[in-house]
Amino acid sequence: MMTDQTQPQGKATKSILQHHTKIEKHATLLMVLSLVVVAIGGIVEIAPLFYLQNTIEKVTGMRPYSPLELLGRQIYIREGCYTCHSQMIRPMRDEVERYGHYSLAAESMYDHPFQWGSKRTGPDLARVGGRYSDDWHVDHMYNPRDLVPESIMPAYPWLADTPLYYDNVAGHLQANITVGVPYTDEMIATALTDVRVQVDPDHDEFDAFMERYPKAQVRNFDGQREITELDAIIAYMQMLGTLVDFSVYEAEANYR
Repeated sequence: MMTDQTQPQGKATKSILQHHTKIEKHATLLMVLSLVVVAIGGIVEIAPLFYLQNTIEKVTGMRPYSPLELLGRQIYIREGCYTCHSQMIRPMRDEVERYGHYSLAAESMYDHPFQWGSKRTGPDLARVGGRYSDDWHVDHMYNPRDLVPESIMPAYPWLADTPLYYDNVAGHLQANITVGVPYTDEMIATALTDVRVQVDPDHDEFDAFMERYPKAQVRNFDGQREITELDAIIAYMQMLGTLVDFSVYEAEANYR
């Protein structure tokens, strides 16, 4: 037997379902209301970030990419490496034990666009710097299956045969300035030279280059006389995850 209390509830439920049916059958109304809901959710999530001073924590060691690293990063994006390799280690035990310290927001502060990725077919590369030798990377680019038999990664042998075009590298740095990367006038002026310095440890400008880009790795990455696209992409990968001293970072975090 239905009580007087349940009757109003049943009528209210029926009324709500009728309105919901109208929305579902009206494509334009459904789209507009969906956009309203998404906009409200976006504002609730994003707006507070503009008022938080520690949205991106300050981490000692972070610096803008050197010109050669920046060009290598662009080749990495051009070849679609980000579609299979993420650069974001989540703070989960299995990921931290396999890849290293979880990723910090500050490590992506100079990435435009960032390389977090949406899927992971191959291993995460956020800490790949220094894990393998330059020769390993060269062989891996020529034919990944020579080193990892089960790999489904395509080969990129043409990178070793393609001279690196870097005449306009200063323009790339200038473009990054417009989105907030703190390249200086000196870095812009020396960009062309800095590409050459990073593949030649005996270059006269070596010391000045290291002052501009601390912890930059300087050597002939692919072993060829000419600067190639392979030099650039190896230089980029060899610095990933090497700038932040996590022992210092963890000590500072524990002290606070």
